[in-house]
Amino acid sequence: MFQNNQNYVAIAPLIPQRLMYKIAIECHNLENKRWGIGRHLSKILEEISKKSELAKEFKFYLYFKGFVPDDPYLNNPIFVKKVLKLPFLRPSYNIFFHVLLPLACLRDKINATFFPGFMLPLFFLGKSLVVLTNDVYYEYKFGTHPWKYRISYLLFSNWAAKRATKITTFTESAKKEISQLFKIPPERIMVNYLGIDQPNKPITYNLKLRTYLLYVGQALPRRRAKETIQAFEILADKFPDLKLILVGQDKYNPPILKSLIQETNKRLGGQRVMHYDYIDKDEDLKFLIAGAKLFIYLSTSEAMGLPPLEALALGTPPLVKNNDLNKEIYEGSAFFVQDETDPQQIASAIERALNNRQKMEEVILNSPRITSKFNWEKHTEKLIQIFKELCSIR
Repeated sequence: MFQNNQNYVAIAPLIPQRLMYKIAIECHNLENKRWGIGRHLSKILEEISKKSELAKEFKFYLYFKGFVPDDPYLNNPIFVKKVLKLPFLRPSYNIFFHVLLPLACLRDKINATFFPGFMLPLFFLGKSLVVLTNDVYYEYKFGTHPWKYRISYLLFSNWAAKRATKITTFTESAKKEISQLFKIPPERIMVNYLGIDQPNKPITYNLKLRTYLLYVGQALPRRRAKETIQAFEILADKFPDLKLILVGQDKYNPPILKSLIQETNKRLGGQRVMHYDYIDKDEDLKFLIAGAKLFIYLSTSEAMGLPPLEALALGTPPLVKNNDLNKEIYEGSAFFVQDETDPQQIASAIERALNNRQKMEEVILNSPRITSKFNWEKHTEKLIQIFKELCSIR
């Protein structure tokens, strides 16, 4: 017996041990209202928390700027949560992002760091995976964000394009475009489709009961909330029982939606257009989406654009821009607008959709085939594989 134990002790060190990877994730967007990046992060971390087998290989260091949110999934011991801020000073994004986060990665001996917010810190030295999209290029080039944000995007998204170890984006169309815009060799860019929430019960499509059009998303100028309202006014008399609901913070500079909606409603003689900055509960938002007659999302530039895809999963046909991205995603199972800057074209497209009940029902019935490609579990599994590849680079 003793001899067997000796043999075991001699042989055991020769058995290869599984590596423990330390992955850092920049998480300050979880501290805000969760559009875009914040929602993406939340879904990834929730999926990671469900996969108990990952704890054998990974520790995820989550770096926050001001506070740690109270999401239950963050209590999973696979996550090491840290708030990076200087004592006695108000949290500063620039200090957090460019100074404290790179220092924390060195201190914690991180193997690789994930930056979901389109930028790479100036002083970061380790292995990095950065999300880049065509959207961020158009925001700093033509957007209406304050100049300090546009300059940050200009400097540090291009820094990411030049210096990040790996780049990831969400669709083949986005990969092609960011390769051209940021002058990145295509082989450096990996495509990883985002996921969407799949409905818990079969969708219904009683279109007679639906009485409103819906717009959901941060109301950046490139997403054409103004033109959507103008288009609705053009056709409002033809559909007297129809309303338009918009959900999303007014991102015009200066804000315009409140006054535009007041003026439009005055001309239409009633509360035909309504606007909400934010709907806090996911279930309330899903209920609103599932009850809409048509979901309008006419963005000039998107890397993917989740809201109309999520609407389709809930049984609401989307109206989107006619471009390569939306052809890739919807394969014809949507309604399209050629020129999203022209309210008359938008109005005509809405009218065609509302008058084509057969096409609407076909789009809804075909939705599972389209939406099944976009799954948060698949997205997270591919992201984990990218982390492993990143850590293996010498």
